[in-house]
Amino acid sequence: MSEYDYLLAWNLYVLAALGCLLVGFQLTSWLWRWLREPLWVVMAVLLFTPTLIDPAHGLYAPSIAVAALDLLFRTGNNLWMAATDLASFALIGAALYLVFVAIRWPLERRRAAQKAEHDAQLQQRLERIEAESSLVPHRREPRI
Repeated sequence: MSEYDYLLAWNLYVLAALGCLLVGFQLTSWLWRWLREPLWVVMAVLLFTPTLIDPAHGLYAPSIAVAALDLLFRTGNNLWMAATDLASFALIGAALYLVFVAIRWPLERRRAAQKAEHDAQLQQRLERIEAESSLVPHRREPRI
């Protein structure tokens, strides 16, 4: 396999994995956010984690494919390496997701407080307008 074929295969795989990830986004879009977003992280880790299969030539393959082929056909000894890569990337993904949540949480709380304050001000304005309109006598139009 030439280097061009290797790069072409990886490009096709990444394109297909992106398509699978988008389908996964659509399939989980109805779930609650606290369940949906960790599933997205798991899907991304499973699809985009590489494993070194040939150290001499520096060739990589998708970890999930290496693990599946080694389990089904008992072809090589890369199962533990693939499982280790998947676990380490899962930990990195979980850590990055927790950092993202830690940044987003205070921002959402502040936005919710601002929205509640805005709603309270709007309610006060409406009550003031209602009170002012009840003080003004209504004119009756003459019937013709």
